[in-house]
Amino acid sequence: MNKTERALTCFNHFNCCQAVLSAFNEELGLDDSMSLKLGAGFGGGMNCGETCGAVTGAYLVLGMALGEPTSDAEAKARTRQHILHFNDQFCKEQGSLLCKELLGVNISLDEGRQFATENNLFEIRCPNFVSTSVGILEEQLAGKKKGV
Repeated sequence: MNKTERALTCFNHFNCCQAVLSAFNEELGLDDSMSLKLGAGFGGGMNCGETCGAVTGAYLVLGMALGEPTSDAEAKARTRQHILHFNDQFCKEQGSLLCKELLGVNISLDEGRQFATENNLFEIRCPNFVSTSVGILEEQLAGKKKGV
């Protein structure tokens, strides 16, 4: 099973952040329990329709894979560049980083969540966001391994 398939299988039961993060468990040295706990609060645009959970999951992956545990300004700048590159790619493919813009409804409101549920937005749109995040991450991490 490839990473996208793993993420989508996880998304059948968990949120978008958990799905993206868990697809990279092996590379990050995480187990399922840890990645599911780390990503638990980020679904639904941090539960308020803001930054998409598939995006915040990608930030966690990038931080774990490419971030450096230092306060060095150059290291922080490198991590920032990885995040900005991800943002640029995700926006090119999906049009926004924000859950409420991606879904076209604010799911932090009861009526918005009800609309999204009744119209199957979580099943129709969200898997695309998860797949996009995983694809961008795979390219970004492969490029970093090659020294790009």
